[in-house]
Amino acid sequence: MSATTYVVGDSLTMLRRNLKHALRYPSLTFAVVVMPVMMLLLFNYAYGSTLGAGIGGGSYIDYVAPGIVLMAAISGSLVTAIGVCTDMTEGIVNRFRTMAISRSAFLAGHVVGSLIQTVVGLVLVIGAALAMGFRPTAGPVEWLAAAGLLVFVALALTWISAGIGLVAKTVESASNMPMPLQFLPFIGSAIVPTDSMPTALRWFAEYQPFTPIIETLRGLLMGTPIGNSAWSALAWCTGLTLLGFFWSRSVFYRR
Repeated sequence: MSATTYVVGDSLTMLRRNLKHALRYPSLTFAVVVMPVMMLLLFNYAYGSTLGAGIGGGSYIDYVAPGIVLMAAISGSLVTAIGVCTDMTEGIVNRFRTMAISRSAFLAGHVVGSLIQTVVGLVLVIGAALAMGFRPTAGPVEWLAAAGLLVFVALALTWISAGIGLVAKTVESASNMPMPLQFLPFIGSAIVPTDSMPTALRWFAEYQPFTPIIETLRGLLMGTPIGNSAWSALAWCTGLTLLGFFWSRSVFYRR
């Protein structure tokens, strides 16, 4: 049996382990779904009439839903930090290292398991948005492209989250360290257009990673102009994925 076969087999074992944990303790997955749905309810029904008046007409739910869906992808990905840190601090990783298990399998199991949970959460959040009146104009190709972009974002942030879980000393710090990433979409075009922001804040909002991703997602789902946002979104996702992958592997193999 080749070395690659061993790595794949061990990774699948770790994946089953993480999925079983998710089924036994669904609170984190539940929280990933609840928070975006609560934000949809808040921004659509409490602030929607006021904020919608400043986006040039149309239903505000159609504007805000793509941004909230992206936030759901971010929240689902960053939960990985808690799972990785829990395993590192409770000593289970030391037991794995005494066994004939590929070292790559530990991180692969966490990343793929988190990605599956995030996709499930995204389906539920999109379903909730549709129930609230979200009416995308996307065809099958656009939906497929939007899904691919969301999975790419989730993959990039899951690897970064794995690195955060490895360097965190406690589970509490692992849950708090990723919080700045969760707030970045608010300082972008998720809730209001960047044109409505003060000059300095607008400059930051336009050049931070999540704004081109939101604009690309919104363009795919709602048919709005995408421009160069798609290339910027792909570049950011690629860069973040490579950064998270090499960083987390480097930290893990040093410990």
